[in-house]
Amino acid sequence: MEHFFHIFLHYLAEILPALAIGFFISGLVHELVPEESVLKYLGSGGIKPILASTVIGTILPVCCIGSLPIAVSFYKKGAKLGPVLAFLVATPATSVSALLVAYSVLGPLFTVYIFFAVILMGVAMGFIGDAIRYTPRTAPAKEVCPHCEIDSTHIHKHMKKSPKERIVSALKYAYLELPREIGLELLAGILLAAFVATFVPVGRLIKIYLSGPLGYAFAIIFGIVMYICSTATVPLVDSLMRQGMNSGAGMTLLLIGPVTSYGTILVLRKEYGPKVLAIFIISLIILSLILGLGFYAIRPT
Repeated sequence: MEHFFHIFLHYLAEILPALAIGFFISGLVHELVPEESVLKYLGSGGIKPILASTVIGTILPVCCIGSLPIAVSFYKKGAKLGPVLAFLVATPATSVSALLVAYSVLGPLFTVYIFFAVILMGVAMGFIGDAIRYTPRTAPAKEVCPHCEIDSTHIHKHMKKSPKERIVSALKYAYLELPREIGLELLAGILLAAFVATFVPVGRLIKIYLSGPLGYAFAIIFGIVMYICSTATVPLVDSLMRQGMNSGAGMTLLLIGPVTSYGTILVLRKEYGPKVLAIFIISLIILSLILGLGFYAIRPT
């Protein structure tokens, strides 16, 4: 147990500084990027909304569960399936916090590859979504502010915040709401990583069974069944790789693990039907495998 706590504290020392900075940047993004602007630029089909939803998704401080209401709001406003699926992939797959932690724990090569792999995966999923034939729900009538009906130049002064209020709101989100949202998952991920790195029998099993092709199968199954946020996945993958899992399988787990949750599966099935859900899951598996194999070709360890 002493060795376990030593490794656990080692992970905390590596992760906490990067996590504190990431949470702060996430708070600024949350406060300064208005949801209205996101909906304005992503609420249509084509290459531009897909690219926009993917790039914005990589920097928004939102987890898999948190991205669902935003994606549903796109849907209710008449957005095509492509931008919605791209957003559902890119948003939880990485974040500022996850990238900073990845740089601290896994190094620059992993970090750069994850960032561009998530963009590529999001764009590909967006094109796949636009190609799927399905019957969308009719978008509801647009809600209009009663003041704007009278005066189109109305600026919504009642919604403005002072600079002090914005700073307080950003800090509250960064260090209260965001840790409350993903804190338990992050702690569970670090504890699991310390467990894997501590106990020798686990390491032996990983070295025997997960160093080759079976590592990819494990990454896919574990990633789909056990949802874990992008930041918490990093120390877990690091511990698995230290015990013998190859880098490609580790990258596959980093890409697919944060995206799939039971919430996402249930919402997609409800809003779009089983056909769209099946295509989403199969495409996600194929894309994460290809990108994982691509990383192994660059870093074959």
